[in-house]
Amino acid sequence: MPVDYKDRELSNLMQIGVFITSSVRPYSFSPNTLSTMFSGIVEECATVVAVNKDRENIDFTLECSFAGELKIDQSVAHNGVCLTVVAIDGGTYTVTAMKETLERSNLGLLKAGDKVNVERSMLMNGRLDGHIVQGHVDETARCIDMKDADGSTYFTFEYKQDLEMARNGYFTVDKGSVTVNGVSLTVCNPTANTFQVAIIPYTFEHTNFCDIKIGTVVNIEFDILGKYIARLQQFK
Repeated sequence: MPVDYKDRELSNLMQIGVFITSSVRPYSFSPNTLSTMFSGIVEECATVVAVNKDRENIDFTLECSFAGELKIDQSVAHNGVCLTVVAIDGGTYTVTAMKETLERSNLGLLKAGDKVNVERSMLMNGRLDGHIVQGHVDETARCIDMKDADGSTYFTFEYKQDLEMARNGYFTVDKGSVTVNGVSLTVCNPTANTFQVAIIPYTFEHTNFCDIKIGTVVNIEFDILGKYIARLQQFK
């Protein structure tokens, strides 16, 4: 039987990753009702063409093939960080990163010429080919190892070990999901503060994984479902 949801109720359901299927009456989605969500399927690599500091913020101007399709106030993930488009000029667009974003991510390391993984926010009637990605980077990790896997490549990343964060769901599990520089990936061989991912040639060639070396700093977002489960455990 169809179910009607009020705007606030539906917004809350979508924020915790509950998918509304055919049991729900068709709903007119709008940016004002739902939180932005990504899937971790990178569309392409954008090129940084300018970096301008504005007090404690940084404005990044990037060039990509879909710049002309963007609108002011649209959300785009950059290396997994959700940023708002503030200006568009032909084949380029500009986004602004604030102090907290710069401290929590690798965006502050970007310079002109760097490649950035970009993804526009999901359409609510589209397929979720990756996993639920909020675009809220949790912290950075560092590449500590790379191994050839007969065509593919295993990357090992290490992040700061923090038991309090782990209790709140900031950890990885074997065969679980993790976002690295905005790319939805499957976890292999996790430890308390490291994990591996296997990168196939297509992903290597079409994302900035091709630029990652031992020592490279990347953005990671842990699985939101794990965070909610960990939070629920605290109420038992």
